[in-house]
Amino acid sequence: MSRNAKINTLLLLIVAALAVLPLALGLGDDEEEPFAGADAQAETAITEIDPDYEPWFSPLYEPPSGEVESALFALQAAIGAGVLAYYFGLRKGRRQGAEQARSEKPGDAVGADGTRSETEQV
Repeated sequence: MSRNAKINTLLLLIVAALAVLPLALGLGDDEEEPFAGADAQAETAITEIDPDYEPWFSPLYEPPSGEVESALFALQAAIGAGVLAYYFGLRKGRRQGAEQARSEKPGDAVGADGTRSETEQV
């Protein structure tokens, strides 16, 4: 196994452990919503500190349910992942193209049909 494969395997195991251990160890079992997001926890803390607190503004769009909110968040994450994948793929393709162009010599050009042009055959 190569060094990169070992590092990738180790990183994958660490990510899996970070996802599974809180569930397996029962972290957050004493709370009403054990794995609530930071927004919900902040709202709870603010309400405990100052029950008469009024928000500065209201959201532009309030999803009708938590499922719709989760779906919109997943869509946002998928679009972001797609943009990042496109960017990194484009960079890799450009790098590979530049390496291929450097490795080809001017006299080694081959046409689309796989044959050399008449001037290059001489």
